[in-house]
Order: sequence, then structure tokens, then C-alpha cells
Amino acid sequence: MNQQGKWAILGGVILAMLLSSLDQTIVSTAMPTIVQELHGIEHISWVFTAYMLGSTVTVPIYGKLSDLFGRRNLYLIGIGIFLIGSILCGLAQDMTQLILFRGLQGIGGGAMMVNSFAIIGDVFPPAERGRYQGMIGGVFGLSSVAGPLLGGWITDHTTWRWVFYVNVPLGLIAIGVLAASLPRIQRHARDKRIDWWGGLFILTTLVPLLLSMVWGGSLYSWASWQIAGSLVISFVSLFVFIRIEKRAANPILSLDLFKNKVFLVSVCALFLTAMGMFGAILYVPIFSQGVIGGSATHAGLILTPLMIALVIASALSGQIISKTGRYKILAIAGTAIIVFALFFFSSIDEHTTNGMLIIRMIVLGIGLGSTMPIFTLAVQSAFSKQRLGEVTAGTQLFRSVGGTVGTAVLGGIMNSRLTAEMKILQDEPFVAQLQQFSPVAHNLKGELNGSIIQGVLNPENQEHMRGMIGKLPDPSKNVVMGNFDHFITASKAAFSDAVDNVFFIAGCLMAVSLIFVFFLPEVPLRKAERPAMEEAGVMLEDELGQSDDENQPRVEIDKTRAV
Repeated sequence: MNQQGKWAILGGVILAMLLSSLDQTIVSTAMPTIVQELHGIEHISWVFTAYMLGSTVTVPIYGKLSDLFGRRNLYLIGIGIFLIGSILCGLAQDMTQLILFRGLQGIGGGAMMVNSFAIIGDVFPPAERGRYQGMIGGVFGLSSVAGPLLGGWITDHTTWRWVFYVNVPLGLIAIGVLAASLPRIQRHARDKRIDWWGGLFILTTLVPLLLSMVWGGSLYSWASWQIAGSLVISFVSLFVFIRIEKRAANPILSLDLFKNKVFLVSVCALFLTAMGMFGAILYVPIFSQGVIGGSATHAGLILTPLMIALVIASALSGQIISKTGRYKILAIAGTAIIVFALFFFSSIDEHTTNGMLIIRMIVLGIGLGSTMPIFTLAVQSAFSKQRLGEVTAGTQLFRSVGGTVGTAVLGGIMNSRLTAEMKILQDEPFVAQLQQFSPVAHNLKGELNGSIIQGVLNPENQEHMRGMIGKLPDPSKNVVMGNFDHFITASKAAFSDAVDNVFFIAGCLMAVSLIFVFFLPEVPLRKAERPAMEEAGVMLEDELGQSDDENQPRVEIDKTRAV
């Protein structure tokens, strides 16, 4: 394939990834308007959960199918499903319809995610993959910055439905470019039977697990039968899944992947990194708005420095890897920077300014960007092209599950610590004074106790409370107002302590990830693929102590389709 054809494929892949990543950030901005029209605010989290479930649980299935039957058609079908889901989301008449169609979007998004990275591995030799996977990593950072702005503009100037419709023209362009440039690759496996039972039980493993992480501590208590039952179903299904995969001719997720040290170390590091990062970074905008002060829009944009640093570091990291052919030193350095940044974050308090936050976020963005392309690149370099779909899906799966588990675990730790802190605040004079005033004060007391986090973190709520106190008779009003100010200051300090605890634990998780990274084998990145790889399916994992699977498909490229 000539360079022009490769650039066309890269452009189509980047456009598809931009489509998928931008969708998440645009929708989050439009949600208040959507809820206002469709109602059902109690189901708002399901709009995001449905997409997450659809995209996460289908990743390993898409990865294996693309290895068996080729990536081209599967990728195009995935984009098509995503676009159909987008159109239906725009046509939704109630929250239930929107949630169902978001799930359909997620099913298409799963195919786009895993095949994008696998196609980069197909098209470019190992030594060049870092450069282009770094570019794809930069797409996520770009969408995080542009998404909220674009979503707000669309919602303010048209209708929230165009938040979904805007995907259609971009998606059609991506389909056209990829259909014209992606070659047809014929795969010649001795056995193309699909592991239906494996696919079923990986679904019954992942869906209850992810739901329990989303529901636990919010919709249901962690000790409830719903959470316990979901976890039991998940672990029993995992046991059955492992038994099935040991005997399957074409397992959805081959257990022999874990015998490969590169794969094992990479997925462990990815799981811990996602667990620490996604769980902790959620609290930065909340801290900025509630403790430092500012509007919700300003708080949403506070992550912009992190994303800009991430984009730049990801691009530079990819270039360095492509130039040197080495990635382990970058993995160690990047992970160490993340560890430092998280422990640096654990020192924030009620006196922290936005400038101090920005410095921390730039450091964190540099660390994240430096490591972003590395683990997928390392895993792809340790296996032949014939298994790129399966191994890439494995890395994406562990990253997604790690992020969900981290959000749940660190969120639980945050709530537990904050609850303990709020018990101490019950001794504040302001709380005792609430018993003396009626009826306004009793309303205020119920507001503080019922939604204490919003009362502390939301400046608008604080102003509302001040207005209610202002209705109290003199001279009590001045005394209560002074005690209320002291209560808010103490509450901010309590929240800061809880956030510090979350970042400290996230830093500890990343420190464990750093230990794993030290054991990451470094596979030399070749400037070109070996001819034997495409013609005979020679397995690089043999060099790392893993046996070959004789049923892995050989590939033949239909050169009439190659540009």
C-alpha cells in the first residue's frame, strides 16, 4: 500500500474516533436541556451507563470477529450502527427511548474503538505505530476540550437533538473515506466457528459487574441483595467463561494471552491506571466550583490545561517512540509523573487557587499523554497481525473496566470520608442554631441535611441559603450568618480532606502500576513487517515464551482494493 493510501486510512480512522469521543462530551453538556424536555431526571445516569455498557461488553467480541473475518466490513458496520443510534437518539420522545438508543450507539462505538487501533496496527509497521497512535490519543484530548463548547453552542443556538444529528455528516464522510481506502483482507483460518457460548458468558460476566459498580453506593447500598446478586452472577459467569475458553476452538479472549508477559503486564498497568485516573479526575471540577468558587461552566473548563498538555505529550511521545524504537523508558517516566501528580493533588486544600490546580493538571496531562500510546503499542508489537484485534480488544477491555471500577471504589471512599467529616460538623454552632428558628430555619436545616454536598459545593445554593437566613429577625440574623459562613468554611475544609484522600489512594494505585511497568518487556519495534507474518502467520509471541495457535488465520490482501 502506498503512502497516500495509508494517509487516507489514517484520516478516516481519526475522523471516526473524533466522532465517538466527541459524542460523549457533547452529550454531557446538553443533558440539562434534554432532561428539561424529556423529563425523567432520575434516569439521567442511564444515558451514559447505557453507552458504556454497549461499548465495553462488545469490545472483546468485535476484536475476535475482526481477526476471523476481517476488520474492514466490521468497522464500517460499527460506524453505521453508531450513526443509526445517533439518528434515533435525536428522534427520542422520552427518556426510555433515549437510553435504549444510547445503548445502540454504544454497540457501534465498541466496534469503532477496538478496530481503530487494530487498523493502525495493520497499516503501519511497529516502529511507526507510536506516532499515529499518539495522534489518535490526541483526538481524545481535543474532544474533551471542544466537546463542551460545541455542545453548549449547539444547544443554545439550535436544539439538543442536533447534538446527535451532527454525528451523521461526519460519520458518512468517515464511511466514504474508509470504504474507498481500506483494503479487503481475506483471512484463511482452518476453523471459523464463532465462540457463541464464550460471547454469551463474557456478557453475563461484564454486564452485572459494571452495573454493580454503577449502582453501588448510589441507587443501592453496597450491602444490598441487588449488588451482592450482581457480583455473584458476574463471578459465576467468569468461572464458566474461563472453562469455556479453555476448550473453545476460537475463544473470544484466549487465556494463553495472559502467558505473554507483555500482555499481562500491560493490561494490569492499564487497569490500575484507569482505576486511579478516572476515579480521581472526576473531583477536580467539583473541587474548583465548590471549594475555590466559580460557575459550572468555568469548572467544566478547568480540565482544559490537562487536555492540552495531554495532546502535546501524546504526540511527542509517539514521535519519540517512532524515532528511537523504544518505549519502556517513556512508560516508566510517564507513569512516575502521574504518580507524582496525584500525590501533588493530594495536598490541595481550601486555600488552593485555580492557578495551583492548573499547574497540577499540566503535570498530570504530561504524564498521561506520555503513556497513552505505549501499552497498546507494546501489546501489538508482541503479537502478529493475525491477532491484533483480539489483543487490542483485551487492552481496551481492561482499561474500560478499570475506569468503571475505579470510579465506583474511589467514589465510595470519597463518600465514606465525607460522611465521617460531616458528622464532625454536626457540632458546629450553626447546626444547633437551626433548631431555634421556624419555619424558615427548619426548611434550611432540611436543605442542608438532605443535600449537604450540593449545599457546600454549589455557590448558587449557598447564595440561596444566605437569602433564607436574611429573612430571620434581627439581631439573630447576623449571628446565624456569621456561623453559617464558618460552617461553609469548615465544610469546604472537610470536602478538601476527603478529596485529598481520594487522590492519595489514586496515587498509591498508580504506584503499584509503576511497579508493573518496571517488569514490562521491551519488544524491538521493527521498521517493516516480516514477509512471513502476512503469508504464514509467524507468531512473535513465540519469542516471548508463548506457543502459537495453529488455527490463527493467515491473511491475504486483495491488492485490487488497496490504494
